Amino acid sequence: MNKLIKTIKKQDPREWKNIFRFSLKIVGVGFVIGLLVIFILSRGLPSIEQLENFDPDLVTRIYSRDGVLIDEFFQTKRVFVELDSIPVHMRNATVASEDKRFYKHWGIDYKRFIKSLIVNIASLSYKQGFSSLPQQVARNLYDSIGFDESIIRKLKEMITAIQMERTYTKDEILEMYLNTVYFGHGTYGVEAAAKKYFNKHAKDLTLGESAMLVGILPSPATYSPLNHWERATARRDLVLSLMKRQNYIIAVEQDFAKVMTEPNTGSMVESEPGPYFVEYIRRFLEEEDKELGINIYRDGLKIYTTLDYRLQKIAEEVSAQQIKVNQQRFNNQLFDDMELFESLVDFEQYDVDTVKMMLRGELPLYDELKNKLLVQTALVALDPKTGAILAMVGGRTDYHDQYNRAVQALRQPGSVFKPLIYTTAIDNGYPVTEQLLNQQVVLNRQDGKGEWIKWMPRNDDLSTGGLTTLREGLTRSLNLISVRMVQQKLAPAHRIRDTAKRMKISTPIAAVDAIALGVSEVYPIEMVAAYAAFANRGVYSKPYAITRIEDRFGNIIAEYYPEQEEVLNEKTAYVVTDLMESVIKKGTGARSRWMYNFTRPAAGKTGTSQEYRDAWFVGFTPQIVTGTWFGVDGPPIVSLGEKQFGNLAAMPVWAKFMKAAHDSLDLPVEDFVRPEGILEIEICSESKKLPRAGCPVETEIFIEGTEPVERCEVHRLY
Repeated sequence: MNKLIKTIKKQDPREWKNIFRFSLKIVGVGFVIGLLVIFILSRGLPSIEQLENFDPDLVTRIYSRDGVLIDEFFQTKRVFVELDSIPVHMRNATVASEDKRFYKHWGIDYKRFIKSLIVNIASLSYKQGFSSLPQQVARNLYDSIGFDESIIRKLKEMITAIQMERTYTKDEILEMYLNTVYFGHGTYGVEAAAKKYFNKHAKDLTLGESAMLVGILPSPATYSPLNHWERATARRDLVLSLMKRQNYIIAVEQDFAKVMTEPNTGSMVESEPGPYFVEYIRRFLEEEDKELGINIYRDGLKIYTTLDYRLQKIAEEVSAQQIKVNQQRFNNQLFDDMELFESLVDFEQYDVDTVKMMLRGELPLYDELKNKLLVQTALVALDPKTGAILAMVGGRTDYHDQYNRAVQALRQPGSVFKPLIYTTAIDNGYPVTEQLLNQQVVLNRQDGKGEWIKWMPRNDDLSTGGLTTLREGLTRSLNLISVRMVQQKLAPAHRIRDTAKRMKISTPIAAVDAIALGVSEVYPIEMVAAYAAFANRGVYSKPYAITRIEDRFGNIIAEYYPEQEEVLNEKTAYVVTDLMESVIKKGTGARSRWMYNFTRPAAGKTGTSQEYRDAWFVGFTPQIVTGTWFGVDGPPIVSLGEKQFGNLAAMPVWAKFMKAAHDSLDLPVEDFVRPEGILEIEICSESKKLPRAGCPVETEIFIEGTEPVERCEVHRLY
């Protein structure tokens, strides 16, 4: 040792200076290289401005008008909640398990870093990570960092984590972490995870549930409590042990938190009422997003709609009930008519017994046969005063697809179109007592090949008769009266077309005599909205589905209001409504009274297209207007079955829905308001003129100026 000291003392001082200078150069070069590496790695990383604008992708949530969450739009399922809404034990469990020195380090836990470095060098591989919570937040939020296991990624994480520590408080970083971390099954953030695994909000999580959620973070697929309950409970117990060791909880709390039952996965399957309505909303928003500057899949918006959750559930339930009935009738038709059955299904390709089992619901139906063999439905319910969509069914829920028949299907309305014909006649000054001959007529119409052929329509009940009033014609849905109204120019075809256009029917309506039978196709929602104008005293309200859109902070981005236009004279609207009340009281819709006990003041009309291909019922009270349709998509569009009239195939849904809807909302009984200028006059029930002393009498309404002025000639001797 003495010799070594003597040797060092003998060294020239200049040699020490050279060593010192060389060391400084090495340190300087290393420092420059380090700065260069940091500069290179920093390129493409989030800037300070980006870090200051925390903006993770969030779920857009769709709410009914009565406050029920009905669906969500997202690319990443994440619902942001503030730290105050996350239980303290959830925060503590996260820190205890994921980064126990979180509140002490400056973005990087140097002790874990050194330990990890030693382990990885010793094994000559990447065996142990050292990510702090800020590093994990950085990786979760910023794609430029990446998820590959490499030294480069780790360095990027470390740089960003240090920047985050300079930008945010510890609590803000913890809030970010708990709102961005992946919990499995497509859920990001503690709020979405709490809903997924325990069907509750994050603020309601128990200690045991919080520990279990934190426990699954290292490998959500491996430790999912939905799929691997025993593994999940083991991880929960580990997190609880860490919390106790770090003095976040005491032994009693630890033991109590272990008392948990396995989640009932069935109860956590969220029902999604109104899937066709939600798709209608989505398509509308995709058209609005550019103008509003929004992204419905990542902006965490709140969409408040007009849909009433209670009415939607009723609509889906009663529609599904009638689908079963109508499908059975359709099946019977096919099973009894093999020629028709074989025209729809190639039995060289499909086994007939298998197809029959599918139709009976014993097996799923092949996709390629659905449009030919499934009876479909549509229902739209509106608030006639505003146009707000209260309920929407666009097809079957057991075979849900993207085709919304309520707004996309073009179907023949049949007799549902007749009120527009009668509206035209009333507008032309004809009273409801005008009489036409209920006898056969001949029409010219085009066949399926575009050739003009002679056609002799008939009444659905095959009846004929003598002079018949307009009221009786609509009450009994007499096709021959409608045709004569067109042919005798009470309601010329071109004027009916104009009436339909004025009432916002957007589809082409052919101005030919066959217009009397509703052969031109319409969209169900437009037909329902047209009827709403009768209920709203001649004022048309455009159907709308959204009331307002809020951003993630509750700021209103857009609001939507009723768009209204007077399309009918108030007196005409009332008279036609009164005619349709007769349909409900004693005509083709009377079954709604005596069979389904819907006794409120109401007006409506049945509809059946040619060969029973479409069955309709559209009707209303002063508070709700509803239309329902049944048919087979096609092509070819086939019959629902012999005698499948609107009052048999569609009206039950309308009656059940309207009764349950009014009762559910506890709506008061309202009658239609009679405007000024409507006279109620006693007339002879036979001649429809002013009565004499011996006339049988009845009362009838007239628009002032159209009332009878002559006395009855039939009973003039009395």
